[in-house]
Amino acid sequence: MQVPQGRTSSDPSQAVGARTRRRPAPVIPPGPLPTEGVELAAAAARQLDWTGVVLPETTLFGRRVHLVARPRTDVHAERIATGAGPVTDKATVATWTWPELEHTAPAAAVDVVGAVAVARHWRTALANAVPFTRYFPAAVVLPSAAMMTHDYVNNCLPRARAYGIAVLSVDEAAAVSRDLSGDAGRVIPADDANSRWIEEVAYDQLLTTADVSACVE
Repeated sequence: MQVPQGRTSSDPSQAVGARTRRRPAPVIPPGPLPTEGVELAAAAARQLDWTGVVLPETTLFGRRVHLVARPRTDVHAERIATGAGPVTDKATVATWTWPELEHTAPAAAVDVVGAVAVARHWRTALANAVPFTRYFPAAVVLPSAAMMTHDYVNNCLPRARAYGIAVLSVDEAAAVSRDLSGDAGRVIPADDANSRWIEEVAYDQLLTTADVSACVE
């Protein structure tokens, strides 16, 4: 094959062009979700038979989730009477697990029922939900369009099963349905400093964001 004058078969611009043409198309997640994340998280909690208050999305350990919390009314009343409000400083809460200080720690005023991650792509949703499976059940809500791919079937579902995460879909009419049940038989370890801190964050949210939370009976 004759090479045009001024060019060689090893011309860098041609090599770059060839590499560019071989790149796979980027994965584009579906469009915007049909309604607010807290509403989708509440619908997911109903599908999973979780009862409690679905709190607005918060960031814990760098992950964005909606916590579902059930208040302990007797403990809440006692903490109000003693002036022991929510403590969200992580370092302070960590001292409550020390043997010499555990008797000074207030009782948890909420039970965290689970965590729900709402996202447009399954990788984002699982990245947000997985760290919480150590402490309580977790679920993800994805657009139904994201489930119509080999990537979802071959990669998302096996990972969700491995971590015991429930997967739910939402269609364009904001109807939420269950695609994969979580592992209800998982053994949850005993409370540690992180789980107590999450409970305090949920307690604080419960008291300060009641107007934007969703109650699930």
